[in-house]
Amino acid sequence: MYFDSHFHLDHFAQKDCIPEMLQSAKEADVTKMLAIGGSDEANQLAFKTAKTYPDQLWCSAGYDRDLAPDWDGDLSRLRPLLAEEKVVAVGECGIDYFHNIGTPKEQKRLFGSMLELACEFKKPVVVHSREADDDSLDMLAELSRNWPDTSRCCAVLHCFTGDVTFAKKLLDLNLMISFSGIVSFNNAASIREVAAIVPDERILIETDSPYLAPVPHRGKQNEPAFVPHVAEVLAKVRECSPEEIGQRSTENARHFLSI
Repeated sequence: MYFDSHFHLDHFAQKDCIPEMLQSAKEADVTKMLAIGGSDEANQLAFKTAKTYPDQLWCSAGYDRDLAPDWDGDLSRLRPLLAEEKVVAVGECGIDYFHNIGTPKEQKRLFGSMLELACEFKKPVVVHSREADDDSLDMLAELSRNWPDTSRCCAVLHCFTGDVTFAKKLLDLNLMISFSGIVSFNNAASIREVAAIVPDERILIETDSPYLAPVPHRGKQNEPAFVPHVAEVLAKVRECSPEEIGQRSTENARHFLSI
């Protein structure tokens, strides 16, 4: 059994193939999934779909960094969603200085508001960070200090692409680390090095569908059914079986998300 801890519904909704995608996932033993929000539209799609498929799906809701330049501070549409049982995390949100290099102040303001909501609703954060290690660590350190639920981690750094030093700092701040299909790429030796040292209780797996399909599907549309390929790579570098990775990461996701 596998848990895809991070995938996006937008593409599958546009192609009107959500039922087929979920069936393919089930046939691949991917029986639990977290549908990711990040805008009002994505939040609503994730929430409504999770309610439609309650045995397979849960969701997150939040505002991602792309919205930062025009965000007016309004949280009135987000708060009711975060009060819902099916919404088990805040996000996706974070800081990205690769695609959004010109808006650091705005991104940090928005990210800070998401971290405050996470503490208020006691729901962990799904974090995106790219070329923003120092600022992300500074803000996550404050989240870690303020996090009210000592029984579980405060956030996950999804689709991890950093080095061992960054990973160890995240672990020190009480974060989970999630690996996507990138870990299977030929040029991802440094990520596999991290995957080998993350403690058993801190590891999650994801697809980030419809992006970043793992080998042997690289270059194709990604989907949750491909999670086992990520598990196979992690099993190799951690010297265990893919089934063990599936079981451990599923247990971790359920505890982390209070499912």
